[in-house]
Amino acid sequence: MSEPTDIFSVMAVHALDVSTATAERIAAERWGIRGHARALTGERDRNFHFRAEDGREFVLKFANPVEDAGVTDMQIKVLQHIATVDPSLPVPRVIPLPDGSTETLVPHETGGIQRVRLLTWLHGEPLGHSRRSAAQRIACGQLLARLQIAMADFRHPASSHELVWDLKHALRMREIAFALPHPEANAAIASVFDAYEAQIAPLLPSLRHQVLHNDMNFHNTLVDSADHDKMGGMIDFGDTVDTAVVIDVATGSTAQFGRDMAPADAYALYLQGFHGIRKLLPEEINLLPLLSATRVAIGLSLQAWHRHIQPENPHYAPITEEVIQHRLANIATLRHPDTTRTLRTALA
Repeated sequence: MSEPTDIFSVMAVHALDVSTATAERIAAERWGIRGHARALTGERDRNFHFRAEDGREFVLKFANPVEDAGVTDMQIKVLQHIATVDPSLPVPRVIPLPDGSTETLVPHETGGIQRVRLLTWLHGEPLGHSRRSAAQRIACGQLLARLQIAMADFRHPASSHELVWDLKHALRMREIAFALPHPEANAAIASVFDAYEAQIAPLLPSLRHQVLHNDMNFHNTLVDSADHDKMGGMIDFGDTVDTAVVIDVATGSTAQFGRDMAPADAYALYLQGFHGIRKLLPEEINLLPLLSATRVAIGLSLQAWHRHIQPENPHYAPITEEVIQHRLANIATLRHPDTTRTLRTALA
């Protein structure tokens, strides 16, 4: 068994411990804002919900020291770009420091240097905790289309960095297959990656590309707390990358599956919402079901890899048989010819 290559390296490094007291001190010293911090979960960074004494709410983010400075700068710049291009889009706003800069460097006791930024807090209910509906799925598609349009002309030197969650690198998941000791799941995932290699990889260079959010999931998509049919916003731009437009759409599709309706029907509603604002091209539509199955396969692979490298990290729960079977059922549905027909009919 060979070691996974560098694309996985940032995932293998623990986020540095930061106390709430330290977070409160940094907010006061650097931004001049006093308040109380509450730790949040995060895959790579150390994040806090910060409530100021005057009632304002923020997210205070301590970046992982192994994260490239250009990447964190890109994540800041894209939010500033969206605020200029489409101010009504519900995404976090960057709070500058008193000198106008957007990041501050904070030394850690271990010797690492953390880049820290402050963002506005978006209120809403995470999609995964919401009441699902047809209207909500249409609204999700509409929100993603608006976000793509707002980001369409954004450029940054770090946007082409290699990101493990970018479906362009799906075949690299073969390097970590050993982390999921489940023959049935391994066979299904291997079949997806084989199909991806034959049907998608050769076409990727010819598809539309731009800088994209690339992570519309159950946690990052917020709905209005008072009306779950309406969007509350999109958060966490940590997976922003230059990739194919259709990859971003396929990534968001997997957050539409729920127990209230068949996955293909949920997918079709989401695509109708997206397509009504930003048209998908025929060649993109043809790739969507397999790309979505690839996203499910990557999610299962990386969840197992996370658990393998950080078994003591409470953020990475064990993968139960129920979770595995649910994901495999979604893969099977996405790869069934009926799903392709349902999506084509919905967009005809």
